[in-house]
Amino acid sequence: MLAAAGQAFQELFTPPFRSVLWKCVGFTIGLFALLVIAIEWTFSHFVEWPGWIEMTIEWLGGFALVAGSIFLIPPVTSLIAGLYLDDIAAEVERTDYPSDPPGRELPPLQAVGLAAKFFFVVLAVNILALFLLLIPGVNLIAFYLGNGYLLGREYFELAAMRHLPVEEVKRLRKANVGYVSLCGLIIAGIASVPILNLITPIFATAFMVRIYKQLAARAGLSLAPRPVS
Repeated sequence: MLAAAGQAFQELFTPPFRSVLWKCVGFTIGLFALLVIAIEWTFSHFVEWPGWIEMTIEWLGGFALVAGSIFLIPPVTSLIAGLYLDDIAAEVERTDYPSDPPGRELPPLQAVGLAAKFFFVVLAVNILALFLLLIPGVNLIAFYLGNGYLLGREYFELAAMRHLPVEEVKRLRKANVGYVSLCGLIIAGIASVPILNLITPIFATAFMVRIYKQLAARAGLSLAPRPVS
């Protein structure tokens, strides 16, 4: 597990991954920049405050947005992952598993649909974790356990579906739910670190391709790509 994580992290900054990395970073930063602009526009057009109060609100709002990004980045990056999964997974398979048959790309609508589904699930868990901030210690446990399970499930299934039908993917994940969740904790740890969390989709996809290959080999599953449905 740790070896696979280390290999995935080292691979992030190699030339084939850079273009995808910049797309993910640019998309996420752009999204949050639009959010900041929208908040400032709302306050300036609909609320009249004295100058010093408005400046204080803007500073506090900026701080709250930075703090909240720890909880918002995981669902946002989950959505981005659906757009770039195949590019990342295909590169990992080509460079690290050249003798294995390559996986089959997910249909665009299926990839986007899966990403959107997990976006809302992960968002719900992080909203719950925000409410639990009032209970010291419990909020961190909820954040890491919830995201560890959900992010592990998401990225593993998205990587595995390049090779297996959905039913087999779920069966393989459930048979290794503890291991996949531990892998998800590593992803959740990266997702909780500001700035570093911007690389979450690329790291998680490269990481889970390797985890899928390990678990599929242990289970004696065929390495041939899934049939066209």
